Amino acid sequence: MNVLKALQAELAVSTTRLLATAAGLSDDDVAAPSRLPGWTRGHVLAHIARNADSHVNLVTWARTGVETPQYSSTAVRDAMVEAGAARPVKEQLADLEESAERLAEAIGTVPAERWATMVSGMRPPAHPAWYVLVRRLREVEIHHVDLGAGYGCADWPEVFVRRELHDAMVSWPRELGTVSEIVVEEVKEGDEHLQVWRELGSGPVVQGDAWTLLGWLTGRSAGAGLRVMPEGTRDHRAAGVDAGPLPAPPPWLTMPAPPHLPAVPPEEYP
Repeated sequence: MNVLKALQAELAVSTTRLLATAAGLSDDDVAAPSRLPGWTRGHVLAHIARNADSHVNLVTWARTGVETPQYSSTAVRDAMVEAGAARPVKEQLADLEESAERLAEAIGTVPAERWATMVSGMRPPAHPAWYVLVRRLREVEIHHVDLGAGYGCADWPEVFVRRELHDAMVSWPRELGTVSEIVVEEVKEGDEHLQVWRELGSGPVVQGDAWTLLGWLTGRSAGAGLRVMPEGTRDHRAAGVDAGPLPAPPPWLTMPAPPHLPAVPPEEYP
């Protein structure tokens, strides 16, 4: 057993939630602005559908060993999204369902030994093909929030939040860092625990719960409720000194995959 089965199950549930949200929209809702500047909800839905097909390309690359680009070009990707944005909700929903089914079917055709194949998205670095499932989950969950249709950062599943925080930290662009440390508050069996990510750059220490931190890091929330403490603070539980306003986070997803991923699908990830 490895992480692939767990990721497939997680993706199926995530997709079902997205489809339920889309099914509750009207044609007017789809034409209304999303939370992404310049995009309607129709743009977001079209992007999610075409992203599924783009991941079919990467899964096909893994299965066949023949390089199959995720998209032929950025311009083609953008044109496909624009072409699909104005469709009525019935067509959007059908496209979402059918593209998700194509991806699920493609994933099911990959022999176990081919998941270690190195594939690449629009930007480096290349990564093992099994990580395609993580990338697809990221697209579905983040853009579900971008629809601005009742699904927010607080609705993200815990397993998704923990994984995305991990990947954000190990991929952290330290040269662009605006904080020195991030402190994740966790409550387990009634007891509070702190996970501390250090040496992230120059700036204050930012502390909060995992959902709020990920929303802030991804630009999906303003980070209300996060604590800002002076750089060098060590007693995070007792620190009461305010270090000023919350800084802007560094650019998110400067890399599509973190470095040093295991080639073979691990038992669990992270």
